[in-house]
Amino acid sequence: MALELRQQLRLTQQLVMTPQLQQAIKLLQLSRLELLEVINQEMVENPLLEDSPEETQPGDGAADEHHSGPPPEPPPLKPVSVEETAREDIDWSNYLDEYNASSPVYYEPEERETPEYENFLSRRESLVDHLMWQLLLSLPNETEERIGSAIIGNLNSDGYLRASADELAALTGADTSQVEKVLKKMQSFDPIGVCARDLKECLLIQAGHLGLDGSIALHIINDHFKHLENKNYKAIAHALGVSFDDVLSAVEVITNLEPKPGREFSDAAPQYISPDIFVYKMGEEFVILLNEDGMPKLRVSSFYREALNKGEAFSSHTRDYIQNKLRSAVWLIRSIHQRQRTIYKVVKSIIRFQRDFLENGICNLKPMVLRDVADDIGMHESTVSRVTTNKYVHTPQGTFELKFFFNSSISRLDGQTVASASVKERIRQIIQSEDPAKPYSDKKMVEILRTSNINVARRTVAKYREMLGVLPSNKRKKIQRGAHQNAKISNFYEP
Repeated sequence: MALELRQQLRLTQQLVMTPQLQQAIKLLQLSRLELLEVINQEMVENPLLEDSPEETQPGDGAADEHHSGPPPEPPPLKPVSVEETAREDIDWSNYLDEYNASSPVYYEPEERETPEYENFLSRRESLVDHLMWQLLLSLPNETEERIGSAIIGNLNSDGYLRASADELAALTGADTSQVEKVLKKMQSFDPIGVCARDLKECLLIQAGHLGLDGSIALHIINDHFKHLENKNYKAIAHALGVSFDDVLSAVEVITNLEPKPGREFSDAAPQYISPDIFVYKMGEEFVILLNEDGMPKLRVSSFYREALNKGEAFSSHTRDYIQNKLRSAVWLIRSIHQRQRTIYKVVKSIIRFQRDFLENGICNLKPMVLRDVADDIGMHESTVSRVTTNKYVHTPQGTFELKFFFNSSISRLDGQTVASASVKERIRQIIQSEDPAKPYSDKKMVEILRTSNINVARRTVAKYREMLGVLPSNKRKKIQRGAHQNAKISNFYEP
């Protein structure tokens, strides 16, 4: 078999991820604050990038000099003569006596070591610090301090102990009885109910602290906790042999207890949102403004650019370095401009689709997917997805993430569609308007939605209700005093 060398011409297409394209994709999916951080980092690393000065406004000195010629010479200043005379009615002897006192004189050196700025910053006390402070104030011995530290280290953010006594004993090398003794002591620490192993124990600790020993409330927590969860107050009254109103009074006391003792020491920091886009209504039109507050106006340094143009005597290594940094600066500036234009196009397309929402509220939100916007602006769905990631827009209806405007559709009875977010809002309004003594079941809400021309299944209503953080109807029901005398009180379960 003979081997031969042959040339062949073939035309193919392939996608090449150039550095410019990679940078543009990276910047496209960054939020405004993340983009600002990237720009500041690039300005530190790239000497050819600089922040251009603010544009001069009409009326500034530079603009007036440019348009109206040289300014007129100022009028000559008149000499100022200072004429001061001491008042004759001042008793100078008092001043002399005061400053001639024999008290010691202290001189503060001009240069002294000032405390660090971080020393002035306050930090919110955490649950661990608060409990360790109380543990050390109780003057524990070495074993008790070791056990107490292990207990505190195994608490969750709500203040509940997530380790058994045997596990703590094995961890600290102590006896289980010693662990139980220290745990009992720490359960009396502030906040009351901390170090409990479950909700029932937490409520029992708080009830004992309030002096409710032997009360109906303590018996309900200790012996009828399951009926309490299901609001089966009639069974509790029958088991304890007390009146229904007494059970309701005890339940009212229980509901005022704190189920999460560590909540007040939560270290969760608030998340502040800085909108990337502002949408305002001006007359009959909506105006889009990109948030560029604090964003540097990047430009290439004129010093290095003129040096390259004039052919300054640079070494080859230095010239290559400057040219690489110049290309990097130009790519970054172009990528940022392209990012801003793409965001503007996407928001403009969203406004065209969701104009009814911007004018009338969330109930008029239309179902929309990424392909709708992608086809409208002539871009790929992945590009629209990157643009709408971690971007927030301020509208006349509030501040929303751009992903909020993309919703699945739910069919109406007449064949049209409605956005899922609108259905969720409608369910929230129905629950807010219900009678607390007779809350709507999921099946009843399906019937109410049908009267609003919305066709949903009961499981869909249950899913949206759980997403809203709303309990089932049997858990939302509020029984009023005396209601058992007019109507039969029984458990209400959803069909």
